[in-house]
This record gives sequence, C-alpha cells and structure tokens, in this order.
Amino acid sequence: MRYSAIVALLLASVLSGCGTVYTIIPHETVSYAGNQAPGTIVIKTSQRRLYLVKGGGTAVVYPIGVGEEGRSWTGTSQVSAKREWPDWTPPNEMRARKPGLPVHMAGGPENPMGARALYLGSSLYRIHGTNEPWTVGTAASSGCIRMYNNDVIELYEQTRVGTTVIVQH
Repeated sequence: MRYSAIVALLLASVLSGCGTVYTIIPHETVSYAGNQAPGTIVIKTSQRRLYLVKGGGTAVVYPIGVGEEGRSWTGTSQVSAKREWPDWTPPNEMRARKPGLPVHMAGGPENPMGARALYLGSSLYRIHGTNEPWTVGTAASSGCIRMYNNDVIELYEQTRVGTTVIVQH
C-alpha cells in the first residue's frame, strides 16, 4: 500500500509538469431527424455539439466549445470563406477585455484559431480549431465555435463556401 501511494505521488508530480490533462470527446455518426439538406451545419450551443447533416436520417456530431456567458448567439449564416492555418486579428473589443492579446498573430500551431477556420457571413464569428483543446465542451470563447483540430480539418474538407450554418440554443 505504501509503495502504491509513493508511485501515485511520483506519477502525479510528473504529470503536473506535462500541461493540462483533459478528456477527448469523440465525434460520431448519429440518427438525425431534422429536415435540413445534406451538408448543412446545425450548431446546438446548449448541447455543445455541431451536427453535419449527412442525409438518410444521419449526421456526424462533433463536440464544440461555445461562447462564454453573454457571448453566445443564434441565427442562420453561410460559410463565406475557408482558411487553412488562419491568421488571427483579435477585434478591438476583445483586446479591451483581455489586455495583452496581440494585434495580429500569424497562423500556426500556437494560434488560437487552430488548423482550419470556416468564416460565417460578414460577421466576426468563425467555426475554427483551437490551440486549447481542453476548452472543447465548455463555454469559453468570445462567441466563435471551437473544435478539436482533427475535427475541424475533417469538417473543413466536407464543407464548401455557401454552406448553410444554423446556430440554435
């Protein structure tokens, strides 16, 4: 028993230096009863899930991070642009709330926009990857929809400019 406690303490001290520990929430294909056309993206912020409608009564459901309290939104938009390893320019309002943010950051693994981004209409909102994967499944963004990088790459490859995006509570 004493040996197990020592091993557990050593393991905990080693892991504590390895960064944030979190659980990956897998995406999956599910039954879907909505009447949207295949290819439509339906985001249900209260569920923290994004549905890519596939047709035949199915959808691929992905875990997402959503806007923090007071920063979530609902409505319908279209994918207006797609970017790989997008640059990030935080809006002035965000920089006022969070001093120390850069004026601009080039795309790459350290960029909060992650591996891919789908731009929504003319708004500042995006569906994008993240360099903070432990925030997927939480309400931590400034209104954008965050996904694991591997999931947003998969979604990016299946989505075209003009795709309808429906955001529901």
